[in-house]
Amino acid sequence: MIMALLVVVSAGYIFIWIMVPTNTFKQNWLLKIRAESNTTYFGSQGANFLVFTFPVLFVAALGCVFLHLGKKRSNEHDSKRRDGKNRIVAWKRPVIIKGLGIVSRIELAFLVMFIALLVWFYTVYVRNGFASITPKSAAKSGMKVWQAKLGSAALRLGLLGNLCLTFLFFPVTRGSSVLQLFGLTSEASIKYHIWLGHIVMTLFTAHGVCYIIFWAATHQISEMTKWAKADISNVAGEIALVAGLAMWATTFPRIRRKMFELFFYTHHLYIIFVLFFVLHVGIAFACLMLPGFYLFMIDRYLRFLQSRQNVRSVSARILPCETVELSFSKTKGLSYAPTSILFLNVPSISKLQWHPFTITSSSNLEPEKLSVIIKGDGSWTKKLHEMLSSPSSVDHLDVSIEGPYGPTSTDFLRHELLVMVSGGSGITPFISIIRELMYASDTLKCKTPSILLIPSFKNSSDLTMLDLLLPIVGSPAEFSNFALQIEAYVTREKQPAPEGKKSLRTVWFKPKPSDSPVAPILGKNSWLWLGAIISASFIIYLIFMGILTRFYIYPIDHNTNDVYSWSSRAVLNILFMCISIIIAATAAFLWNKKQNAMENKQIQNLEGATPVASPNSWFYNADRELESLPQQSLVLSTNLHYGERPDLKKILFERKESSVGVLVCGPKKMRHEVANICSSGLGANLHFESISFSW
Repeated sequence: MIMALLVVVSAGYIFIWIMVPTNTFKQNWLLKIRAESNTTYFGSQGANFLVFTFPVLFVAALGCVFLHLGKKRSNEHDSKRRDGKNRIVAWKRPVIIKGLGIVSRIELAFLVMFIALLVWFYTVYVRNGFASITPKSAAKSGMKVWQAKLGSAALRLGLLGNLCLTFLFFPVTRGSSVLQLFGLTSEASIKYHIWLGHIVMTLFTAHGVCYIIFWAATHQISEMTKWAKADISNVAGEIALVAGLAMWATTFPRIRRKMFELFFYTHHLYIIFVLFFVLHVGIAFACLMLPGFYLFMIDRYLRFLQSRQNVRSVSARILPCETVELSFSKTKGLSYAPTSILFLNVPSISKLQWHPFTITSSSNLEPEKLSVIIKGDGSWTKKLHEMLSSPSSVDHLDVSIEGPYGPTSTDFLRHELLVMVSGGSGITPFISIIRELMYASDTLKCKTPSILLIPSFKNSSDLTMLDLLLPIVGSPAEFSNFALQIEAYVTREKQPAPEGKKSLRTVWFKPKPSDSPVAPILGKNSWLWLGAIISASFIIYLIFMGILTRFYIYPIDHNTNDVYSWSSRAVLNILFMCISIIIAATAAFLWNKKQNAMENKQIQNLEGATPVASPNSWFYNADRELESLPQQSLVLSTNLHYGERPDLKKILFERKESSVGVLVCGPKKMRHEVANICSSGLGANLHFESISFSW
């Protein structure tokens, strides 16, 4: 019933957007809604609150309830979910589109529908706008027909850009219930944010350029300096556009990869962009894009609260391949799905930089530990590796975190075989999947799929990353029946490297009393708390604005929108919005912090002496080749191939199992190669999935 209601409200919201450019909506529906909602408490904002803001926040809040209930019943309906997924397998097959990369047919279908919506939106708007432009009406305004049409088209470009802006912040709201309802994660949805960002800035740039041409042609260039009291503010729009262009310029792949820090810091201009966009169009019109940004602000403030606390660092396993596995203490109440990510900040390196890393531990198999793998490829990660691997290594590491973020659940059990193809550090998300399947096999006694792991490394020193497949906890014998076959490839070496180089080393940290284990910021019932924050903060915001409008703005303006300053109204709205979010989110955070503190005391009481080495390490007290490592059951299932690359087409087409899940994580070329194989139609049993990772 909840899902049915969510579908109905979501469909109604999309239908409203389809109708927005039509005369039926503007001259009939909107007038009736305004007549009913234009009260002394909200004025003209009331209609937009009701039509555009409330439905999205309602879906987000009710979706939290649905996700909470679904989390409890996830194990009861596995078979039903698998049947449903099998029906749409064809739609999930990958397609490689130049400029977009790997997309599923479902994503492609939604993209086509969204583009169709944009085309419909603009053509209907322009047609209706041009219909009222005649030589007589243009002359009355002192313009030629083409000039009047240019001004009308420029305005519609801005309205079209606002439609895209409405959806821009959903993909980057990391803890979003809306994304989870669609089976998406923020990490996997970044590409949608990128697509929308390019469209938004293209439209807003065209909007601004067309208006400059229009003003120049009609001798109104002074309009560029206009900041009207109760109308559109052109100066604010220009400031927003400049901020947007600065962000846009650093988003292109070549610049982002070579100058990531420039991209990172420049992207904080989104605050200027959004603020001056609201000042440009007024808060009443900004309500159309408000819900996505409102949910983003809630998420951003919760992340801020979580990041103020240092977490308890337990150990660092330093591998010869300039890779570090960092482990943190966590509460048993924190659970996350495989392939989840965590954002880390190490103040001793940079107080401002946050970097995402894939979690390699299993919250079920390792209930009191959370681990991430960090490869020293960038300036920040190299500094961390140098600091931890130096002879005078630190005995304590201050770390703040945000997250974890990831899917609510995964369904790898539906396959007979999982083929995991990785390149370099792309193996990291597979470690968490393998450990989770180990838990399902050994503890839950579930039938798990066989696993064929095909990692490719440049050098033999990178083979030490295979050391992290097995968790430190538990004995190797517990996983001896786990069906895992490894075909490892070393591409740049013809033979094994000589012995006697570097060995794996473990650094154990001394915790500070103020450090806390990683805990869910909103407790075990995080979805219910998030729904409560969304609902309570919006109600508080409406109360604040209702009182302000009724007793301060209305006596001045009387709902005419011609007297009271649009900018002042917008600033007050944004201020009360922030205050409302701070009140609701802080109250929920402090309540759950108190509960987490009680569990933290229990963990401190249970902690014993700090170990001095990792007993389950393949390289424990030794520096040996992979074939002579102690976990013989795993070693015997490992084949090493030097000086060659895997023939993925041959390997995949030779698999005869009825259902083969093909997971790939690595360089773009590798992902595209596997996607092409799986989408060729020659392997109907191959089900492709591209895994995103951070390291």
